[in-house]
Amino acid sequence: MDKKKVAVPLVCHGHSRPVVDLFYSPLTPDGFFLISASKDSSPMLRNGETGDWVGTFEGHKGAVWSCCLDTNALRAASGSADFSVKLWDALTGDELHSFEHKHIVRACTFSEDTHLLLTGGVEKILRIFDLNRPDAPPREVDNSPGSIRTVAWLHSDQTILSSCTEIGGVRLWDVRSGKIVQTLETNSPVTSAEVSRDGRYITTADGSTVKFWDANHFGLVKSYDMPCNVESASLEPKFGNKFVAGGEDMWIRVFDFHTGEQTGCNKGHHGPVHCLRFSPEGESYASGSEDGTIRIWQMGPASHDENDSVPGNGTTGKVKVSADDIARKIEGFHITGEGETTGKEIATDA
Repeated sequence: MDKKKVAVPLVCHGHSRPVVDLFYSPLTPDGFFLISASKDSSPMLRNGETGDWVGTFEGHKGAVWSCCLDTNALRAASGSADFSVKLWDALTGDELHSFEHKHIVRACTFSEDTHLLLTGGVEKILRIFDLNRPDAPPREVDNSPGSIRTVAWLHSDQTILSSCTEIGGVRLWDVRSGKIVQTLETNSPVTSAEVSRDGRYITTADGSTVKFWDANHFGLVKSYDMPCNVESASLEPKFGNKFVAGGEDMWIRVFDFHTGEQTGCNKGHHGPVHCLRFSPEGESYASGSEDGTIRIWQMGPASHDENDSVPGNGTTGKVKVSADDIARKIEGFHITGEGETTGKEIATDA
């Protein structure tokens, strides 16, 4: 009997609690980067291609639910259970500003032009902060029907997308009027919403379904039933012919976008998969799990015999890099040992 071929991911350790959000930067002159949010209160920045750890953003006092990088990967933002969104210098690790909220923040994202920061959370309020005037009060849109779970920009920052924790549907808001202009109906709460790189599709995960919506006309393009409840899905950005989905059964499945046929099933996580995102060129994708690890999976033909021994950090060797190596790569980033406990109080998860 032939040995079954299985994909071998690059395993990125460092977080001490579940990984709940992942975000890839676009390609920059220095490559592309991956930022991760975890309940351990410390977002981490990595080289998006190799998984090498660049540094840890330190300052939150509670679980971090959301993270993002701006278009040039020069600034990062993170939303936390400590009622704040923090803006960071992604080159040095310095905290640039802390935007205070009145309850847990579940989502944050930079506008396409990088001048605005959008946040949402348990308060049911969308806030738009002007990063050119960080001390100015934000613009508030406060008629969300539920606690906000995800947010995104589309239509060149003219439209905002949001989903709620307790109720189904995706709401599309006109930024100028602050009104809901369209609701994409789903049977279950949307746990993941992604706008495709070319702006054509919105990919959503709700319950055991992955849906693709026309981002300009808002019609449902495709809907596929999954083998289990899925928490996250991501569309391959370059050709748009594949997508990945993962959730409670700990497996990551690869599907054909046009037919919905499952073309791969990757096993490796030891807990539910909370987040999945493709790299900017679609050559790999990253998954974050309840088990506290990030795994980077290659889309290429590389395979590995299931019975062969697998190095702990995948086929490219160790992920961990020394502080001296990091200092040479990005001078001045304030780092701690990967996976160190800092003794910070972590707010109750929500």
